[in-house]
Amino acid sequence: MGISAFFKRNKEDKFVELLIQQSETTVEGVKLMESSLNRPDADALDQMRAKEYEADEIRRILIDELHNTFITPFDREDIFNLSLHIDEMIDYALTTLEEMSMLKVSADEHLQTMVSLVRQEAEELAMAMHRLSANPRVAGDHARRAKKLENEVDHLYRVAVADLFTKPKDFKELMAMLRRREIYRHVSNMSDRADAAANLFGMVVMKLT
Repeated sequence: MGISAFFKRNKEDKFVELLIQQSETTVEGVKLMESSLNRPDADALDQMRAKEYEADEIRRILIDELHNTFITPFDREDIFNLSLHIDEMIDYALTTLEEMSMLKVSADEHLQTMVSLVRQEAEELAMAMHRLSANPRVAGDHARRAKKLENEVDHLYRVAVADLFTKPKDFKELMAMLRRREIYRHVSNMSDRADAAANLFGMVVMKLT
């Protein structure tokens, strides 16, 4: 029996629905981070923390359901780890804004582009979740697009860091460079988590089709 037939008999599958909710909340969180890059003030941070808490609550419910349910639509470990990688994305989104505020790092073109690409990764993963039940191969296509975007973020991260190292002329500039590199690293790590989710998603589709 293929995955499509399985999901037709389980239209309200709670695990897929929770993963959809979590991925959509993560998209909202990354969009909030993107819109707040130029003003990571107290209000933006409060909104980001509320969104991260909302995503955490969905994950807590998912894990509780895993403890309470014997039969799942695909491997329990895969459900757990998909949720984990998506959760780590929104964690990094919050960390990025918090440290931009604490370290007084402003958004530059490199950072804005990296965050835009990560937001697209989150959107592709959310689309993959939506398509899993009826069109698993289309879901796999979205996961592959997320992986391609991660390659772009990885390249841009190296370009941005190389650009930073050409600028410092004194100790003060060096400290500013190190602070900015830390922010770049958070965004790069967020992209890595999207890539890990995409890899796992590809394996889920392969197992179920």
